[in-house]
Amino acid sequence: MSVEQHRTAAERISEAETARDDLRRALTAVGVTLPSLRLDPASLAAQVPVPLVELGRCNLETTRRLTAALHRRRPE
Repeated sequence: MSVEQHRTAAERISEAETARDDLRRALTAVGVTLPSLRLDPASLAAQVPVPLVELGRCNLETTRRLTAALHRRRPE
């Protein structure tokens, strides 16, 4: 892997971490916590990673909170 590819890989992962953190803060602001929210490790393993944000599993109460938050934010 070239230095340019390595730098790009690190930037992609950093961008995905920022997106994950932004999502976590936005969800927290509306009362939703997804404990399993993380970057998918398998998507980071390639020589040129294509990071995926894994939302994970959540219980029924969290599902209801997330649904309610999305309904409140839906444009009319």
